[in-house]
Parts: sequence; C-alpha cells; structure tokens
Amino acid sequence: MNKDYIFSLPMKVRDYEVDSEGIVNNAIYLHYLEHTRHEFCAAAGFSFRDMHAQGIDPVLSRVVIDYKTPLGLGDEMVSKLRLSRKGARFVFYQDIYNTAGALVVKAEVSVVCLEHGRLTRGDCLAKAFEAYLND
Repeated sequence: MNKDYIFSLPMKVRDYEVDSEGIVNNAIYLHYLEHTRHEFCAAAGFSFRDMHAQGIDPVLSRVVIDYKTPLGLGDEMVSKLRLSRKGARFVFYQDIYNTAGALVVKAEVSVVCLEHGRLTRGDCLAKAFEAYLND
C-alpha cells in the first residue's frame, strides 16, 4: 500500500481537551480523527452534509488507536490520513504528529456505507473518492 498521505489538517489543543494530568484525554483523539475525516470529505467535494442529503451515511465499524506521545495544553499538531477500500469497508489510516514531528497517534478507522438506512458495498463512496483511494 502506498504510504503517501492524501490530506493534512493542522490543529491545536484547547483547554477543555486536557485532563487533570495536563495531557489530552484519550477520548479526545477520536474527535481529532473524526474532524480530520470530515474536513477531508469537505475538501474532496463531498461533505457529510451533502452525503446525508443524498441518503448516504458513512458509519464507523471499527477503530484501532495506538497512543504514542501525549499532547498537552496549547500544543499544535498535524493530523494526516490516507484512504483505501477493502471490499465494503473504507479504511482511513490516520496519523497525528506533534510539531517536532513525533508520532502522537496511529489509527486505523474502518467505515461502512448506509444508503437510505441500508448497508451497501459503498460503490457511491468509491466513485466519489476514487481519486483518493490507495489500494
């Protein structure tokens, strides 16, 4: 599989995202990953709002996260992703790096496609994102 990222999004840790230890709470990384996917879809011309309006709803089927280096209050990061298709699943390989270039989080997020409430093979998504798919 090609390891080239197809999308990058810079972000900054906000005060309400840190826990009592002064580091980003582990659940917040799910938000960072989701925000990156949403911004990617919008930049690719097929926002979640557009998809939903057409009866298309990508939903998570699996998330695996490896936490490597913590982020703290005010830290800046860049969230990157690449995308592949495995049958009916779309797999987002997502990595977050701090400004020093250290890997913070490594994630594999699998998404399936509902069309008008029914599970499909996701051919509509494959067509919309064909230029971005790395198989």
